[in-house]
Amino acid sequence: METPPPHPKLASHSGGLPSAVRWAQLLLSDRLGPGDIALDATAGNGHDTLFLCQCVDPTGHVYAMDVQLAAVTETRKRLLESGLSAEQFTVIHAGHETMLEAVAVEHQQKLAGIMFNLGYLPGSDKTVITCTETTLAAVSAALELLKPGGLLTIAVYPGHEGGAQEQKAISEWAAALPPRSFEVQQLRPVNRSASPPECWVIWKSPFSHGK
Repeated sequence: METPPPHPKLASHSGGLPSAVRWAQLLLSDRLGPGDIALDATAGNGHDTLFLCQCVDPTGHVYAMDVQLAAVTETRKRLLESGLSAEQFTVIHAGHETMLEAVAVEHQQKLAGIMFNLGYLPGSDKTVITCTETTLAAVSAALELLKPGGLLTIAVYPGHEGGAQEQKAISEWAAALPPRSFEVQQLRPVNRSASPPECWVIWKSPFSHGK
């Protein structure tokens, strides 16, 4: 019997190119290491939070935020059931626009990676979505929390209700960032008739002097 070829590491479940979230994970896994501090700004069901915890090892620390109590509860449950110690993470029931107040003073401007996965909580009320105004406040705050050389990823979903407006605002915000302080890239499919998810990546230059 012929052995099937190995599944590519940089691929979606179907074998195609990575999804927006998978691109974010691949890029962050290349940058994060033991002892780093990271933040999941949209905890959801805790999958990205667990991913970040695995990247930074027990010597690091991960913050996770979500405005929905169900998401906070599910995230904490997932982390503990995965064998993580409660000292390895901080799960916060609050909107991501409050992250400057949520992150400990000693970790300010020391985060190596921050993830946003916008839209709605999978398996919940799809009318409860991230909002453009609070998202813009949150991504701006994220740049302040990042350390020089840190990475911010944003998975955006233009196809759902309110998503196109959010995508447009993020695009305008990202394009206005000073190029000497930040490098910005957009990863998205270009040959689909629908509005596919896309991944925005912002790298904070070691020579950055502001947001």
